[in-house]
Amino acid sequence: MTDEPTHRSPAIAGLRAVRFVDLTGTAMSALLDDDLARASTEAGVGLTDYFLTDQAKWVWRYRVDQLASDPGSAGWLTRAVVAEPEGVVVGYAGFHGPPDEAGMVEIGYSVAPGHRRQGYARTMLTELLRRAAAESGVRTARVTISPQNTASLATVSGFGFVEVGEQWDEVDGLELILEVPV
Repeated sequence: MTDEPTHRSPAIAGLRAVRFVDLTGTAMSALLDDDLARASTEAGVGLTDYFLTDQAKWVWRYRVDQLASDPGSAGWLTRAVVAEPEGVVVGYAGFHGPPDEAGMVEIGYSVAPGHRRQGYARTMLTELLRRAAAESGVRTARVTISPQNTASLATVSGFGFVEVGEQWDEVDGLELILEVPV
């Protein structure tokens, strides 16, 4: 991920090739209005019904508000993830915002059900960690995962994440807080 509208990941053994595509406030607002065609046109890729789920709409609502209060955070927020060379949107991923005062960024990713267990989450995480490491102000990357989400816990294993605590999320319930230095 860069400040460019799209970013293609290099081919790395064992990882899927993907590109990240910006989702502007206009695109996210269209998704909140159930206007998939307008959102797809704004994004420049064919978004899917997965972007209209209740969970996704919660993300778009939150990010639209975040952009309104801090337009400078745009380069850090959620983007559509497109599999290459197929050109198929497989999910969305990004950071919860720019680095905080301690240099921490929190990573979020979601893979559409039809594309799960194919390595996309691992590729998304790899690319987001690479972006974090490329920024001089970032020292730590964080993920928060429900203890029951074995698939996501398996995805982050092998990346050096260490459990540093727990938190209660009003949407997701109990979450483990895992961090890794970048």
